[in-house]
Amino acid sequence: MEIEIGRAKRGRRAYAFDDIAIVPSRRTRDPEEVSVAWQIDAYRFEIPVLAAPMDSVMSPETAIEFGKHGGLGVLDLEGLWTRYADPDPLLEEVAALRGPQATQRLQQIYAEPIQPELITERVRQMRAAGVTVAGALSPQRTKQFAKTVVDAGVDLFVIRGTTVSAEHVSSQAEPLNLKEFIYELDVPVIVGGCATYQAALHLMRTGAAGVLVGFGGGAAHTTRTVLGLAVPMATAVADVAAARRDYLDESGGRYVHVIADGSVGRSGDVAKAVACGADAVMVGSPLARASEAPGRGFHWGAEAWHPELPRGERVEIGTVGSLADILFGPSRIADGTMNLVGALRRALATTGYTELKEFQRVEVVVQ
Repeated sequence: MEIEIGRAKRGRRAYAFDDIAIVPSRRTRDPEEVSVAWQIDAYRFEIPVLAAPMDSVMSPETAIEFGKHGGLGVLDLEGLWTRYADPDPLLEEVAALRGPQATQRLQQIYAEPIQPELITERVRQMRAAGVTVAGALSPQRTKQFAKTVVDAGVDLFVIRGTTVSAEHVSSQAEPLNLKEFIYELDVPVIVGGCATYQAALHLMRTGAAGVLVGFGGGAAHTTRTVLGLAVPMATAVADVAAARRDYLDESGGRYVHVIADGSVGRSGDVAKAVACGADAVMVGSPLARASEAPGRGFHWGAEAWHPELPRGERVEIGTVGSLADILFGPSRIADGTMNLVGALRRALATTGYTELKEFQRVEVVVQ
């Protein structure tokens, strides 16, 4: 139902994860009987969590460790690890920055050109460890570096931006034709973000294996302030899940995975994302709090170092425990930032479900 904002404008009411709650059912189960595994294309993962491609979250080493824990670590192939042979001194410097100069210094550091040979080296390092390898590029860089990325041996290719459309109109340069591009690639593609039924349906028709819902980088994002854009995630995920259902019929049975990417800061958000229809979640800030995280207690995304219009901040979020603690516990904090997977298991068990796809049917209420 649309609401009148003023005489000349009407809008639809949308809901964030904080606006909804999951309703327990008549049946409960033991958490040990619950499976939270998911599969995209030929790749199966024991936990439905992707680590966001942000330099404060994922290095090649943490991506490897995350993969060994059963998740999918996605490396930012436009980040420090593909611009510098040894970015550790720069990460130390970023952690020591204070005040407004942090944004200016980030812009200077990320002005260094991307080196294709470093893309190859980082991907091969992860592949040699025996984990599923995923790397991310922005839509603006995809054409330039896609062949390098695929030749290096990624298993899953992620095209991630603030807003990604199947049809980008430009008079300045030839835009990326996602349908042609994805068709020509030999690896599955996850693409996003998007936030509406129609945008998601168009992305699904390009042949993508998965669609990212949201803008990503929620804890370090200022897009709402700078551009006025925001995504109430419960509504966005549910709308995109409806597009997945309709595309399944339209395509004769092709299932496109829906991945919530944004505002997933606590374990309850993970459960609510799945309850609204997500197959998996992409997580940034909770993992940036790991003792192994390259951000050293700080968190930032690509928006923070945009050369012309920064739409993100480098935020201090601290360190709470190891990567294993954050994923599997034990939790020492009662705020939902640790034991993400254990909490998801318990949410399924408390509502009587044994698998994620079943849990997508759970009842929710508006608070």
